[in-house]
Amino acid sequence: MEQKTIFITGASRGIGKSIALLFASRGYHTFLNCSSSVDELKKLRAYITEKYHTPCTLVPGNVGNPDHVRTIYNKIYQECTHLDVLVNNAGISYINLLTDMTDEDWNRIIQTNLSSVFYCCRQAIPPMVSKRSGKIINISSMWGTSGASCEVAYSASKGAVNSFTKALAKELAPSHIQVNAIACGAIDTSMNGHLSKEELDELACEIPAGTLGKPEGVARLVKLMLESDDYLTGQVIQYDGGWI
Repeated sequence: MEQKTIFITGASRGIGKSIALLFASRGYHTFLNCSSSVDELKKLRAYITEKYHTPCTLVPGNVGNPDHVRTIYNKIYQECTHLDVLVNNAGISYINLLTDMTDEDWNRIIQTNLSSVFYCCRQAIPPMVSKRSGKIINISSMWGTSGASCEVAYSASKGAVNSFTKALAKELAPSHIQVNAIACGAIDTSMNGHLSKEELDELACEIPAGTLGKPEGVARLVKLMLESDDYLTGQVIQYDGGWI
């Protein structure tokens, strides 16, 4: 049986790392990306190859840059003919008043959170269409649905990812390629590292489930979505403890 392949952006920690570990444990050839935390990515590769004995290829680069993405996919396609799964997980936040944002801040958010999804999908889709098989999961946010004060650019980028997901799913459904998104709530990752323990406790009290989500839970949801048939496509699944 041909070994399955998965490409995960933003895989050096948090949600991306948890997805990488889960699919490596299931025998996938994992292609792992990050922009700057290459040492952490190398540690993850060492762990995967030692524990699971599955191939793991590092493809670092800024997925918000189309030239970097072309280089990344050239390396991927040197090792496989197509991807079975693409997980667009790379993302950054910006918390401040909109009027305090610079042009550079805005462009960095949009390029990392939204343009990267376009660039990575554009490169992944042609071989998937040729094979008439493939799955794309976009990691989004509940703020893309409801919006968050002082996170306007982040909310706008994730709202666009949700719309992108729904539209692309319609485009690719005839080719049996599923496109879905997970709209995450507050997940216990370094993205919330700016919050103190007291602030995290207060945040948990706002969530009906009474706790922050775990990146491992997001990874398990990705697995469940990938195990579904072609009829699950164009969906933005809320994973937020009942918050929204």
